[in-house]
Amino acid sequence: MVACGKGARGKGWRQRAAPPGERHAAALPDGAGRRPQQGGRARGRQGARAARGRGGESAMRENAYRARAERGEVQIGTWITMIRTPSVLMLLQGAGLDFARLDMEHSPFSMETLADMAALARALEFPLVVRPPEGNREWITRLLDAGVWNLHIPQVDTPEQAAAVAACCRYAPEGERGMYGFGPATEYRAVPARELTAAANARVHVTVMLESKRAFDRLDEIASVPGIDALTLGPTDLAQDLGVLGTPAQREALTAHRRRLVDAARKHGKQVSMAIDSVEGVREMIALGATIVNYASDAAVLRSGYATAVEEIRRALPSRR
Repeated sequence: MVACGKGARGKGWRQRAAPPGERHAAALPDGAGRRPQQGGRARGRQGARAARGRGGESAMRENAYRARAERGEVQIGTWITMIRTPSVLMLLQGAGLDFARLDMEHSPFSMETLADMAALARALEFPLVVRPPEGNREWITRLLDAGVWNLHIPQVDTPEQAAAVAACCRYAPEGERGMYGFGPATEYRAVPARELTAAANARVHVTVMLESKRAFDRLDEIASVPGIDALTLGPTDLAQDLGVLGTPAQREALTAHRRRLVDAARKHGKQVSMAIDSVEGVREMIALGATIVNYASDAAVLRSGYATAVEEIRRALPSRR
């Protein structure tokens, strides 16, 4: 885990630097973020208009995934682990899912593929969540700058790691995200620095994954970290670390850890996300307290669907002699 902030590692939240509008004014187009001189109010109005597209819609739109999560609405999504064409998002949205979660930790997606998917997701207003290979400054910065709004961070074992993740995800004064004021995240529109930083901080949604005994030993501390929105666990890695993977004790152990996670999330006002492979499992996770539920994956559903159909077709065929 690499901490956020240039020249510093492993410290998470640290002393705040100068406001981003002063530190990074040169990085923002059309003088956005510079302290207004004579006629500054008029230029401010022009900058606000430049940040809006046709019909007055702001480039810094609301994150529907975050808004629904804050209202406690149940959201059902699925992993994208295999299909690389961005149009899969249209299919998943048309099927009625609430979000898609792209896996870059265990699947071979490139940044180019990710950027194309993120652009279409924003155009469709269909939330895309991304799990990076690692929750470090480099990956978090690249994903956010590519226009990803929702992050699912793996292998968070300590509150210090959770704090570093939170800092990387938000601009000052809430965090230490590196300033990049003109790109996919702003739909290539010039956005005044204060509007950019405030809206980006309010829009991002951050989930951390607890996947080890070490993480659960510090569960309450991790759950208390500001800037972390939701908690989840990685069932397979956790079962492996607990020594119960593939044994009769696995189900009971994971159920106990899920309950502990839900209790900690409720105590500290966090949302709960869970991943499960069956429809019955989805019902169980919702009953347990999860409001963000990831059902199966593109590859799993395709294989299951085809396998079931082929089996039925073969049963209907005349028997071979």
